[in-house]
Amino acid sequence: MAAKRFLDEPGSDRDKREEKRMRTTPSFSTVVREAIMLKSFESLCRSALEPLLRKVMEEELERGINRVARTFYRSPSFKLQAVKSSNLQLIFTKKLSLPIFTSSKIEDEDNNRLQIQLIDTSDGGRNLVTLPSPVKIELVVLDGDFPRVDREDWTCEEFNNDIVKEREGKRPLLTGEVNLTVRDGTCSVGDIEFTDNSSWTRSRTFRIGARVAPGTSQGVRIKEAKTESFQVKDHRGELYRKHYPPSLNDYVWRLERIGKHGAFHKKLAAKGIHTVQQFLKASMVDTFNLRKILGAGMSDRMWEGTIKHAVTCDLGNKLYLYRQGHYKLLLTPICEVLGAMFDDQIYPVAALNAMQKTYVDRMVLDAYKQWEMLEEVDKVLGLGALSQGAVGESHLEIEHMNQQFGQGDAGIVELPSFPNSNLHLEYNEWNQNLMSTPPATIKEGGHVFMADSGSDDDSITNPHPRYLFFSGS
Repeated sequence: MAAKRFLDEPGSDRDKREEKRMRTTPSFSTVVREAIMLKSFESLCRSALEPLLRKVMEEELERGINRVARTFYRSPSFKLQAVKSSNLQLIFTKKLSLPIFTSSKIEDEDNNRLQIQLIDTSDGGRNLVTLPSPVKIELVVLDGDFPRVDREDWTCEEFNNDIVKEREGKRPLLTGEVNLTVRDGTCSVGDIEFTDNSSWTRSRTFRIGARVAPGTSQGVRIKEAKTESFQVKDHRGELYRKHYPPSLNDYVWRLERIGKHGAFHKKLAAKGIHTVQQFLKASMVDTFNLRKILGAGMSDRMWEGTIKHAVTCDLGNKLYLYRQGHYKLLLTPICEVLGAMFDDQIYPVAALNAMQKTYVDRMVLDAYKQWEMLEEVDKVLGLGALSQGAVGESHLEIEHMNQQFGQGDAGIVELPSFPNSNLHLEYNEWNQNLMSTPPATIKEGGHVFMADSGSDDDSITNPHPRYLFFSGS
């Protein structure tokens, strides 16, 4: 007989009915509301959470790659290979502008900012190198004797051991923009200056070096850069500094080997040579006399250094015209001949014959002595400055020509006038076909020219060429 079930047992019909009531179908509004909420959550994830998660994943991936790379670079085998075979090197692209004084801005030889490049020397050249990431470098002061032996290879330890630090109680030896970053293989150095002179070091000179900032090399050896050695002088010495290049109006003691108030300076001043222009004019006109003024104290080597420095000056935009009778000389500001005019004909220096050159030398000496009387002309005119006013000044009377050359019986040939024409000189020094031609004075439109067979005397008493032939153009 089956046992009787009690109403409170778990499996009773009452419990089943209650469970069915709980499983009733939700209403339509509830379904719609839940769908809208789900869609909003998906949109939120897509618009806000997805970019955030992507960024986090990228950062973690980058950190992982960097950790692997550092582990690879730090491995002993890679370090050994990098130090042994690295051809990367830092260099200064140009030399420094000298001299250098304390508290003065340091520039290159073109008076621009210093430039540093990262190059590859593997093929013997200087190929610019661009690394994936910037390289941090720093500028340091090296002893002028670095490296100890005459070689261009050194170790990192040798470089660091020759870094010069400031004297006790002094400011850092090199101040300014000493921490730099090389991007795309190059970087520009900002304002830097020395705070102390170099006289207290063993070599009495410094170099500027550039090295990869400590702790940033990642095991890759990049050879350091260094400038040429140089002295650093106290700022007060700048009052006596030489100018590179000098100007024409600079005092003569701005030239190398000539010290302010020194023996050479006093000797030159006693002879009226106070400026670079006056010094160069004297050297052009009479080098022997200028050397005599300076005396035996100026050796040949010192003289060469002074002249080499002096000729670097800018001559400016002015030329000078010297007139003597019917002849003209065109001179530079340092009394150097550019050209000459004889009887309306312009000769560049290279076209002068020996006789003409001798006469020109005498004219140059006269021009030097009468420099203040010379006429200034613009450089752009060039040799054309010689032709200014030439027509009016070259009108000579036949009687004057006959009297000058003693040709009382000279024949006169009247030529038709050629207005607005230029007469060009054709010079034939010894034309055998015309040796028997009698002297003749030729007059054309008021212009008188001489064709002189002359004597065999080659002296400069008669500066005219033996034959002068003219043709209209």
